[in-house]
Formats: sequence, C-alpha cells, structure tokens
Amino acid sequence: MISAHLLVVFIAALVVVYAVPGPDMALVLQTSIGRGVRSGFAAAGGLGVARAVHVTLSACGVAALLRNAPWLYEIVRYGGAIYLAWVGIQIFRSPVFALPAGVPADTAASSLRASFVKGLLTNLLNPKALLFCSVLLPQFVRPEAGPVAFQMIELGVVLLLIGACFDAMYAIGAARIAGWMRAHPLAQTLQRWTFSAALIGFALRLSLD
Repeated sequence: MISAHLLVVFIAALVVVYAVPGPDMALVLQTSIGRGVRSGFAAAGGLGVARAVHVTLSACGVAALLRNAPWLYEIVRYGGAIYLAWVGIQIFRSPVFALPAGVPADTAASSLRASFVKGLLTNLLNPKALLFCSVLLPQFVRPEAGPVAFQMIELGVVLLLIGACFDAMYAIGAARIAGWMRAHPLAQTLQRWTFSAALIGFALRLSLD
C-alpha cells in the first residue's frame, strides 16, 4: 500500500507532466475542436489504453530492454516520429470541422474509431512514454510497504486516472470553443496550422533526441 505522502507527491508529479504541452495534448485538442467532444473522448480513450500498456510493459521490464537495446529503441522512436509527422500532415491537409452536424451514424462511428486509433498509436509509438513510466513508477515503490506488484498496480491506476481527467478537461474545453471557431474562418486556419506544426515539431524532437 502506497503511503499517503508518497501518493500526494506522485499525483503532483503527474499533474506537472500532464500540464506540459505534448503530442497527446495536441491530439486531443485538435480532435475535439475539429470533430466534437465525442471524438475527443475517443482519442483520449486510445491514449488511456496506450498508457495502460506502457505501465504493464514497465512492470514487466520491457522498458529496460529498450534501454539495453539501442537498435530496438531507435526503431520504435523513428516509427513514432514518422507517425506523428503523418498525423500532423493529415491535420494540415484536412478541413478543421470534418464532421458537421447530421452526419450518418456509420460515418460518425468510423470517425470515433479513427480518433481512438490515433490516440492509441500516438502514445504507443512514443518510446519516451514507456521509459517515463519505467523511471517514474519505481521511485514511489517501497518494498517494505507490501508486494511490489500491488504497488505498481496502484500507481498505474492513479497514473491512468489523472491522465484521463486531464484528457477529458482538454476535450471538453476545446469542444466548447469549436462553435466560436466555426464563425471565424481565420481562427480555424490558424488552429489547423498550429496543431499541425506542433505535431510535426514533436516528431522532429522525437527523431533528433
């Protein structure tokens, strides 16, 4: 069982991390603005599943494998950079509000699936997210406090919940300004260019670090 003091410190660290702009935040904001809050939540769901995978892999020691196998880390890193760049280009080329009101149900469902997959791959193909979990979680594990596996599960659940809260906040906040942006074409263009440039910039940073 994690002590209350350690849990508070862990939550504070997560708040700082999730508040810093990154590809996850950019994707949720863009998706929610362009396709609505439901698609924003779908993208957030994909991010949540990817984070759960990272936590599980960290607990299994896969992150250590990436650290000790530079070639494997490079493959994942460049694959993630290419995917982020591709998403950024797709955002730049597509209209901001791709799904106006009244679209067919099958089209809306397809959009939700696409948003979920984008969220999943955006985080899953980022090896830094996996290494982040592998570095952060063990710092708050105390063997004398009980089974390490249970502590990792507890920390992983907290990480997922905090991430989901931030993603939901971003999705709802972005969707609320979508109506205003529909009435301002210039704002739509700037928004599309900004998020496209942000994702491409994150891709470049991932590939060069």
